[in-house]
Amino acid sequence: MNKIIDLRSDTVTRPSQEMRKAMYEAEVGDDVFQEDPTVNKLQEYAAELLGKEDALFVSSGVMGNQVCLRVLTTPGDEVICEKDAHIFQYESGSPAVLSGIQLMPIEGKAGVITPEQIEPCIRPKEAYYMPRTKVIAIENTHNRAGGTIQPIDNIIRIKDLVKKNNLKYHLDGARIWNASIAAKISVKEYASHFDSISCCLSKGLGAPVGSIIGGSKEFIKEAFRVRKSWGGGMRQIGIIAAAGLYALKNNINRLEEDHQKAQLFAEAIAEIPTCEIDLSSVQTNIVIFKSKTFSVNEAIEKCKEEGLLISEGKPGYLRAIMHLDVSFDEIDKARKILNEVFKKLS
Repeated sequence: MNKIIDLRSDTVTRPSQEMRKAMYEAEVGDDVFQEDPTVNKLQEYAAELLGKEDALFVSSGVMGNQVCLRVLTTPGDEVICEKDAHIFQYESGSPAVLSGIQLMPIEGKAGVITPEQIEPCIRPKEAYYMPRTKVIAIENTHNRAGGTIQPIDNIIRIKDLVKKNNLKYHLDGARIWNASIAAKISVKEYASHFDSISCCLSKGLGAPVGSIIGGSKEFIKEAFRVRKSWGGGMRQIGIIAAAGLYALKNNINRLEEDHQKAQLFAEAIAEIPTCEIDLSSVQTNIVIFKSKTFSVNEAIEKCKEEGLLISEGKPGYLRAIMHLDVSFDEIDKARKILNEVFKKLS
C-alpha cells in the first residue's frame, strides 16, 4: 500500500530518530520547582533566540497565547486583533472563559491590519461604560490568510500606536520561524517590537508537543504563576523539552524546503481550470485554494481515497500545509493526485 501523503497540517510530523534520541537521553527534574535542567536549557536558549529576558515552556500554542493575554490584561479589558486571527477563531473562546476579556476583531487584508484601521477602535479612556482597550495582538505568519507574513514596517507602525496609547503588544508567532526564514528577518528582530510572544515548537519545527512564550523577567514570573493555576505545571518534562531544544537547534533553517514545496504545490493548483488560487498569498508553507465547481468535503474525501489528506481552511477553502515529513517526491505525487481528482469532479 502506498504511503498516505498527509498535508492537513504541519502538526502531523513525528519525531526523527535524532530527536527521539535526545528525548531518551534527556536529564530531568521537577519543573514545578524549576529544577528540570533540560527545560531550563530550552528556556534559556529560546530567550536568547527571541532576544527576551526570559522564556517559559508551555504545553501548546493556545496555552501560550492565553497565558500571555491573561498576564497583559485584567477582566473587562479588550484585545484588538484581525478577524481571522487564531486567538479569535480557533481558541475555544478562551479569552472570555479564562481571562474575562473580549476581542475586537478587525477585517484585514491578507491577515494584516493597519494603524489606520486600529486607531478608531481604541476605546476612549473616559468611557467607563465601555471595555478598556489593553492589547493589540497580531499573528505572524497568519494561518487563515494562508501563511502570509506581516510586513515589518507595519509591525513598527502599530508599535508606535501602542506606545502612543499606553497599550500592550502581543505576537502570536506560532509560525514566526517560517516568517523569519522567508522574509530574512531574524526572530529576535520580530520579537523586539512586542511585550510578549508565543511561538510553537510542534508545527514546522517538528517537535511532538510544546510552545515557548517570551517576555521580560517580570512578565515570565507572572506567566509561570498563571500556567500553574491553569494546571500547566508539569513535572519531569525534560523528556519533551529535549525535543523542543533539538528542534530549535536543528530544524529552523530547513523550513525553506517547506516553502519551496508550497510553491510547487500552488503552481500545480494554478494550472487546474476548476481551481482558484492567489499565488501571491503563498509566502511560506501554507497553500489555500478554492474549487469553482464542488464542495470542500467532496474534494477532501476524493483526495483521501487517492492517498492525499488535505483539510478545510477558512470556510469554503481547501488547505494544504507542507512540513518535514513530506518529501519533494511526495509533493510531486500529491500534485498528480490533485490533478486527477479535480478532473473527475469537474
